[in-house]
Amino acid sequence: MSRSTLRRAACAGALCLTATTATAASAGAQTPAHASKVGVSAKRMNVRLGHRVTVAGRVRAPGPVTAALQVRRGSHWATLDRDRTGASGRYLLRDRVRRTMSTRARVRLSDGTTRSLGRLNVYRYANASWYGPGLYGNRLGCGGTLTTGSMGVAHKSLPCGTKITLRKGRRVVRVRVIDRGPYVYGREFDLTAATAQRLGFSGHGAIQVAN
Repeated sequence: MSRSTLRRAACAGALCLTATTATAASAGAQTPAHASKVGVSAKRMNVRLGHRVTVAGRVRAPGPVTAALQVRRGSHWATLDRDRTGASGRYLLRDRVRRTMSTRARVRLSDGTTRSLGRLNVYRYANASWYGPGLYGNRLGCGGTLTTGSMGVAHKSLPCGTKITLRKGRRVVRVRVIDRGPYVYGREFDLTAATAQRLGFSGHGAIQVAN
């Protein structure tokens, strides 16, 4: 075989290899990744203690998957309920929660796909009052000074800085423990005037609390 023939053969082999690689890459690029998608059609995320939290929706996935309702507890996610999707991809997750909480929640599929649900609030009732006028400028039990714009609550024993979610009617506010009190029998929380105004709360009475 002549030298020119050898060069042509080598060149042909290189071209063939290049063409084969390009074709394989093109085929790989055209193959879609089957990523699951979690849809939420209904959710009940603000419930009273002992009532059911509910999340329903539909999953778009190549096949059946298991959907789990999870809440954040400390450094890990805890599962409240699981459901296996059928041919339609629909799921229904429910749990009767027997402890108060205010924490992040999500739906997690068995393939690792997740969908944030926002915050799950499980409330109990507590008696509360509010304070402010005549006390502005006073030192707070957790440090700082009480002002007309101070947002927070007073509590006798919860650690300073503890986050509390308060609800009255449709209004919800999340604040911290910033003071000590109240010292009136039967009352558990004392809301600052700014907090009470945000909630539409006046006088004293029951509010819903989650923490």
